[in-house]
Formats: sequence, C-alpha cells, structure tokens
Amino acid sequence: MVPINKDLVAASATPLVLAILKKSDSYGYAIIQEVKELSGGKLSWTDGMLYPILHRLEEQGYIESSWRVSETGRKRKYYRLSEEGRNALAAAKEQWMTVHGALEAAWRLGHV
Repeated sequence: MVPINKDLVAASATPLVLAILKKSDSYGYAIIQEVKELSGGKLSWTDGMLYPILHRLEEQGYIESSWRVSETGRKRKYYRLSEEGRNALAAAKEQWMTVHGALEAAWRLGHV
C-alpha cells in the first residue's frame, strides 16, 4: 500500500469531517473511526490531527459543539454541522468533483 501524501490528507480533511457530520452528530473518536472505515483503513487519523480541524471548523462557524452523556454514561463533546457548514460542504464537493473529473480525464488519456 502506497502511503497517502500528507498534503492530500490535509486537503481532504475538512470535506471529510463535514461530510461525516452531515450524516449525523458525532464525537472525535467516532469521526476517526469513520474516516478509517470510509478509506478502507488507508487513512488513519490521530487525535492530534482531528481536534485542530474541529476547533478551526467551529471557529469558522461550520460546526457547533455540545457536551452530552453517551449511552455508556461517559461525557463526550459532540459536533454537529451548521447551516454554514452545509454550504461549505456543498462548495467543497463541487471543487473536489471538478478536480476528480480532471484527474480521471487525464488518466483516461494516458497522461499517467
């Protein structure tokens, strides 16, 4: 397995988090696990990578957080997507689809 370039991981982090939170509210560990699952185990995030992203997204108004007690009785900070975050996700998706389409076209033409 070829390791994923750090720049690509960083560039995809925000849209991945926003997309995960669009599905449902979640907390840090669950987001890390979902990223791992969505990537077939090829992306392995750490707390040190995720929490700065969550804090930045909260400062930007894309997500909101609240403390909740989980089913196990443990207190966890949950994150949810705001309306601004939904708009940011839609814009990010459009951008990624454009880049994806250009790469697919280049690969079909044998540029790689």
